[in-house]
Amino acid sequence: MTASTAARIALEGRFARELPELAVPWRAEEAPAPRLLALNELLAAQLGLDAGFLRSDDGVALLTSAALPDTATPVAQAYSGHQFGGFSPRLGDGRALLLGELIDPRGRTHDLHLKGSGATPFARAGDGRAAVGPMLREYVISEGMHALGIPTTRALAVVATGRAVQREAVLPGAVQARTASSHLRVGSFQFAAATGDRELLRRLADHAIDRHYAHAAGAEHPYLALFEAVVEAQARLVVQWMLVGFVHGVMNTDNMTISGETIDYGPCAFVDAFDHSAVFSSIDEGGRYAYGNQPVIAEWNLARFAETLLPLFDDDADRAVERATEALGTYRDHYSAAWISGMRMKLGLAGTVTDEAVEPLATELLALLHENRVDFTQFFRALSTLARGEERPAVFDVEPIGEWAARWLELSPDAGAMDRVNPVYIPRNHLVEEALTAATAGDMEPFDALVEVVRRPFDERPGLERYAAGAPDGFGPYTTYCGT
Repeated sequence: MTASTAARIALEGRFARELPELAVPWRAEEAPAPRLLALNELLAAQLGLDAGFLRSDDGVALLTSAALPDTATPVAQAYSGHQFGGFSPRLGDGRALLLGELIDPRGRTHDLHLKGSGATPFARAGDGRAAVGPMLREYVISEGMHALGIPTTRALAVVATGRAVQREAVLPGAVQARTASSHLRVGSFQFAAATGDRELLRRLADHAIDRHYAHAAGAEHPYLALFEAVVEAQARLVVQWMLVGFVHGVMNTDNMTISGETIDYGPCAFVDAFDHSAVFSSIDEGGRYAYGNQPVIAEWNLARFAETLLPLFDDDADRAVERATEALGTYRDHYSAAWISGMRMKLGLAGTVTDEAVEPLATELLALLHENRVDFTQFFRALSTLARGEERPAVFDVEPIGEWAARWLELSPDAGAMDRVNPVYIPRNHLVEEALTAATAGDMEPFDALVEVVRRPFDERPGLERYAAGAPDGFGPYTTYCGT
């Protein structure tokens, strides 16, 4: 560690200190020739970090874990997980490290975490490394999600390591530094529960309450209140995914956060032509994590979370199950309320239009979009054009969609309100691939341009028409990979 690093950043080791049973001390693999590819200066400012320092040699050393403040205690976190429905008792950070916790100028706590930093004891014969493309994918898509108002981890930087990575081909390696309000997962609780150590489980739950849901500490049943809060947070999160056509791609329990943030952008994508059964992951052959399955999978994952907390809900096993079942039963109500509210906003309908009217109108519309394979993002943006009485987009000439639109217009939708929630620009799959291909070859310009566009998703700007256009002819079927 240099004096410059120590003066510029402070990292706490709270997780490692409070939960050593879930933390394996480890060091990142050395990067032979580190080179900064992308720095999120907006995020750095929010964290109270000096972007100029992060661009320096000392800053890049911090971002690759080559030079850390003395307060840092880098660890690989232990967790379990249901992967495609099958339980794996020992997963953990196979190629990642939690460097420690940052306190931003507003007093909020953020994890600083590395991905692609080399094999750990959880690597399961993997090399622990990452390639430039997948690390930049997480950067651009998480930044787009943040701009859309969706809770998410965020990439602070991507650094090329100067080391080749063997995948389907030899690729340039990279490490990503990302932040999150924490990296606690359902899988973290599954790991703790599997040890049979009730006190460890309690300490983990107390840690989660203190980090994310302080109100639960004063509840009559604090751990039940924790579960109820996570149920609501996850219901709202998945609704937000659905409202923008986002497909996570790998909703294993180790990829569901306690905070309600989106995490681990591997085989993820946005739907172009709307399709309830859209799957983009190369390994999801059965469609378990298809777009339309995401709400029920989240509920299934929450049931697994409830199972871990049963010993804390009540000493009587039957009463514990009853409390868990009742709390999980609120998921669908939370989901339905958030979905109707979100669709109301997307359709520009005032509160004078009842939920009973909004729900069937929205459900019918999504069925029409699915049947006609209409571009999801373009359609909702075009709706405001129709509401203003401007030139009628061609999609509304499709008879059933036109009939639906006529009934919708009778409800006097607010075009301005719609434009504030229906994006013009998202990280379109073909543009992401174009940017990553160029970056892998050494050209960062398309990537940088795409990031700047998706950071302002609702503001239509001249000259950016290609970023709003749907997938070109010949693109697809689109397949993504987890990047390991």
